Amino acid sequence: MKKGSDLLVEALENEGVERVFGVPGEENLDVLESLRRSKIELVLTRHEQAAAFMAATHGRLTGKPGVCLATLGPGALNFSTGAAYAHLGAMPMILITGQKAIMTAKQARFQIVDVVASMRPSTKMTRQIVSPASIPATVRDAFRVAMEERPGPVHLELPEDVAAEEIEDVPVIPVHPLDQPVAPGSALDRAAQMILAAKRPLVMIGAAGNRPRLVEPLSAFVRRLGVPFFNTQMGKGAVTGGSNLYLGTAALSEGDYVHEAVAAADLIIAIGHDTVEKPPFLMRSAGGPKVIHVGYQSATVEQVYHPDAEVVGDIGASVTALAERLGGKLPEQTKTLELRQRILAKINDRAEEGRFPVTPQRLVHDVRAVMPEDGMVCLDNGMYKIWFARNYRTHVANTLLLDNALATMGAGLPSAMMAAMLHPKRRVMAVCGDGGFMMNSQELETAVRLKLDLVVLVLNDGAYGMIRWKQAVDSFPDFGMTFGNPDFVRYAEAYGAKGSRVTSAEALAPTLEAAFKGGGVHLVDCPIDYSENTRVLVQELRNKVPDVDLA
Repeated sequence: MKKGSDLLVEALENEGVERVFGVPGEENLDVLESLRRSKIELVLTRHEQAAAFMAATHGRLTGKPGVCLATLGPGALNFSTGAAYAHLGAMPMILITGQKAIMTAKQARFQIVDVVASMRPSTKMTRQIVSPASIPATVRDAFRVAMEERPGPVHLELPEDVAAEEIEDVPVIPVHPLDQPVAPGSALDRAAQMILAAKRPLVMIGAAGNRPRLVEPLSAFVRRLGVPFFNTQMGKGAVTGGSNLYLGTAALSEGDYVHEAVAAADLIIAIGHDTVEKPPFLMRSAGGPKVIHVGYQSATVEQVYHPDAEVVGDIGASVTALAERLGGKLPEQTKTLELRQRILAKINDRAEEGRFPVTPQRLVHDVRAVMPEDGMVCLDNGMYKIWFARNYRTHVANTLLLDNALATMGAGLPSAMMAAMLHPKRRVMAVCGDGGFMMNSQELETAVRLKLDLVVLVLNDGAYGMIRWKQAVDSFPDFGMTFGNPDFVRYAEAYGAKGSRVTSAEALAPTLEAAFKGGGVHLVDCPIDYSENTRVLVQELRNKVPDVDLA
């Protein structure tokens, strides 16, 4: 006879799961044995948080839920940050945790936490499995809910006695396709008329526009309309191709150079904007451009986002239908494209400056130089994220992964490990601040054990740099933000990885190139100078005179 754990693993296989990430415990031993006898690979991590980040990134890159496994109590609670990361970032994921037996209580309340309740605010669904017979249906429902728009994490708790209980075979439930509703023709017609009436329309691509299945329809939409576009941080890289229509990334809410184009626009077509991100621009009650919201779901109205019209339905079908209505009918936006050249020139200023420690502009320039078009850069969270969002040009979709939703530290290395597992023939780089890197640096051992090809670039300033910068900008004394670091080269070598240290600005690109050519896991320690944050992001932008006259 089969056990509940066997039914669970069969249901996961039915969903096409190839890997489960996690740290099992005593309460998962039946599941572990069922996994051992299955086709599914167990990827053992050194911390549950890293397992959750890897599973979430799997969902982000494939559109199919990644799966992670932890035991009860402390193990399950270590999933909390990863669950929130996937929930705010709209990444499909299944979290499976163990629990003490529910039919008996031989260990009283030892290690028991109400994990189902704790997961409720940061998941789409959380459920305790109380019968092995319900497992196939519960797993099918979990995957369906995780993948439905808006995608996100689902939590299942499997008590150890339910996992161990023997039962007659219960068949799995076949996977069925999930088609999204299509926007009504009246909404599409209304939007098309507003676009035709606009003199200076812009397209903005947000987080919900950056789904694997949308790459082709969005890329075709931009080409056919010929309308200049910009993106939010999490919308970056949604369109394939080095388009001459790209204006930049709204890494700041307002006041950056890309906002000169926003200020000049009379209509913004906001595709997939998710207000979980910091606002890419601030709508005002009067005097600003009109906004059309194109999304899977209706707009979340906020003080700074209240669209004038909405096209609600499958985004791929919506932009295809709009392209059919508008293709070839819009005049070329000559003046906006002239403004584009000025915007990009200002953003790329000082990109080859030789100062050392390296400046953020030089950092982004040299990383771009060593990465092929399909190379993948996975960012942790820190001050450098704004610079990569503003300055790094993507040419292939999903090749710059950053988090502008939960914006948690510690996710960069696990995210890059997942990218390297999914795309072993591409160059993959994790870019981490020294603070964020040390939050999950133990996963270097996991990366080495998995024989991944991966470069980990650690930006070394001995501080929690972004908060220290904000502290200075807000005129607070410099306090509580600095720390000491290990010798990162020797630290990497202790895990069996390779290590290098950058000693001049001119050495950065050659050191990264050598790290990739050497193969395996290679950490590069690079000192960084963040004084440019104040010069550019505060002084220059605060004092700039907008160069806009598109009348």
